[in-house]
This record gives sequence, structure tokens and C-alpha cells, in this order.
Amino acid sequence: MGFLDFIFGAKKHRVEDYIENGAIILDVRSRREWDAGHIENAVHIPLDELNNRFDEVKKLDKPVIACCASGVRSAKAAKFLTLKNIDAINGGGWVSLKNKL
Repeated sequence: MGFLDFIFGAKKHRVEDYIENGAIILDVRSRREWDAGHIENAVHIPLDELNNRFDEVKKLDKPVIACCASGVRSAKAAKFLTLKNIDAINGGGWVSLKNKL
């Protein structure tokens, strides 16, 4: 695993595979960033609220593709969710993720 994989999260799984398996998009940016634009039907939980709102994600009972502006916060979110036994990957920046959908 290289340094960038460590920072941004290794992409062992392709986003497309997750989408095919019913994954939800979890946007972990701030409210201001979300209001400026986001992926339609994404779930919005800012990273600093994820620990307190974890049950909301768990209740969805679906794999998760986390996204943010650049991929740094979404890497943290994916790691946190994975440690809580949620199948989650880092989708990176929301704009590039949107282009993959």
C-alpha cells in the first residue's frame, strides 16, 4: 500500500460494483458545501457528525460510498464505517464520483 493509498483509501473495489450492489452515496462535506451542490439522492452527514449519527447509516443496511470535496474526509469516513462493520469505500471527490455514476 502506497502513501496515497493510505491517505485516500485503497480502491480495491470499484465504485460501479458498489452501485450495482445497491450502495448509498454518503456525502461527508459541511452543510455549506452540500448546499452549493451535491449528488442527487446522496445522504448528507458531515464528517464531524458521523460518530453521533452512525445509527442512521447502520439502519440503511446498505454498502456505502463516502465522498467529500477531495477524498480526504471521505477516506476518514470510510475507515470509520469499516471499523464499525459497515461495508464502505472511499469514493473520493463528489464531482469526480458524480461523473462515474
